[in-house]
Amino acid sequence: MNKNTFIQEARKQQIIEATIITLDDIGYVKASLAQIAKRASISTALISYHFADRQDLIDQSLQALIEQSATFILTKTYAANDPVTQLGNFIEASITYQATHEKEKAALLEIVFNARTTEGVPYYKLPDDDEDPLLKALCNILEDGKKQGKFFVGSVTIMAKVIQGAIGEYMLIGGPISIEAEEYSEEVTKIIWTAMEVEGPKNA
Repeated sequence: MNKNTFIQEARKQQIIEATIITLDDIGYVKASLAQIAKRASISTALISYHFADRQDLIDQSLQALIEQSATFILTKTYAANDPVTQLGNFIEASITYQATHEKEKAALLEIVFNARTTEGVPYYKLPDDDEDPLLKALCNILEDGKKQGKFFVGSVTIMAKVIQGAIGEYMLIGGPISIEAEEYSEEVTKIIWTAMEVEGPKNA
């Protein structure tokens, strides 16, 4: 990577980080290029130089959020070799990430529930992405455990969706309800272990 490319990438990352902060601060609807530029301490023209338009910036910010969370979660997941421990690590890391990355979680929710495609389809109604790294990893772990006789599960895809649903629900907990990430993670893991008849480390 030459110097100019490095500077351009650093600038794009700065703008994406400012976008995430803006989404957390004032929400998707009010997150104009002017508001993002203000938080990045740059001009809107500079944003337009690096991104085609607001939609492009939002989409690349979403991709950055997905990649950041995937890196965090999968690094911890694959610290183990056996599928039982990997699944436990996956659930724990997923919930820990949410608890320790508040602004990223808020930005992700703002995009998913407010952004639309050029055809007007809300992002939350889009079909599942077969290239979702977390879903692929989760399905692979469940498939490995099933083949090894450690997970008793009929449909790997359905169980993966159940696990993702339980993890995703933690993102929406708020208001008068307060549950610590560790407690939530342990309870979800116990429920999954019971559903798949797993003799896991958290079953003791």
